[in-house]
Amino acid sequence: MNDPKLAEAAGVDFPRFQVGAPPQHLITTLLGDYWISRPEQLPSAALVRLTAEFGVSPVAARAALSRLTKRDLLVSSKSGRRTYYRLTDQAAAVLQAGRQRIMSFGLEQGAWDGRWVMAAFSISEEQRDLRHTLRARLRWLGFAPLYDGLWVSPRAEADSAAAVLSELEIPMATVFRAEALGLPGMRAPQEAWDFEQLRRTYEGFVAQYAPLLDRVRKGAVGASEALVARSGIMDTWRTFPNHDPDLPAELLPADWPRAAARELFVEIYDTLGPLAEFRVRQIVAEFNPALAGLVSHHRTGSTLTPS
Repeated sequence: MNDPKLAEAAGVDFPRFQVGAPPQHLITTLLGDYWISRPEQLPSAALVRLTAEFGVSPVAARAALSRLTKRDLLVSSKSGRRTYYRLTDQAAAVLQAGRQRIMSFGLEQGAWDGRWVMAAFSISEEQRDLRHTLRARLRWLGFAPLYDGLWVSPRAEADSAAAVLSELEIPMATVFRAEALGLPGMRAPQEAWDFEQLRRTYEGFVAQYAPLLDRVRKGAVGASEALVARSGIMDTWRTFPNHDPDLPAELLPADWPRAAARELFVEIYDTLGPLAEFRVRQIVAEFNPALAGLVSHHRTGSTLTPS
């Protein structure tokens, strides 16, 4: 459930998300979903076996565990010939924050006050790395570029944007709040987002997962498939906040598909939770039955409390 932008903001070196759930990303996702608050460590063999459910080879899984430890995302220990792992406290905290954002994304919010937060800045062409970092941080906060050096958001906190600009030591920058005048021929702030592309993305998500939802409702999904499918839909849903900062209803076109997409995600993710947990318990029990009983999952309605 790790978000690269949140991880970058927190100074945590999480693996970048790629299509196909590479082993490092997969391991942190599984630990975040079923073992996030546990101080106990899991046997490496159990984690290797878990990733095999997703088609990852033992060699690739063990290499990923080693790399995650070197990146200070996992804590490891040895007992005889066995190695055990858990998330570091910092990694767990970042995953918790990312979970809260992902699970709350798409919920109805209060009325928008009509005011925009704007971050204006100027960075020389030679400072490309700084420009990239700033843009990533602003997107995480919910901004989009109206123009190259003028980023806007209807929901972001001005103090958060100012803190980022100050932390990155951007000398030519300012943050302010304003209302759009809506003058003819002038670009509206909401045009910083590509609504048609967003619509296609949401509709594609619904089309992709509707057959799975039908099978979930019929009880036609087994425990092993539930584990894989639940991680898959989370990995897809978690990308939406990076493209749509929960834009207010006042700015959205008619029949906006975000609510339908969220309803589908919530039903699949929550319904498959107990089955997926059961499969994780089965696998952990092969290597340590006492730890198997500590495996737990969480629901979208309780972002910080395992169910």
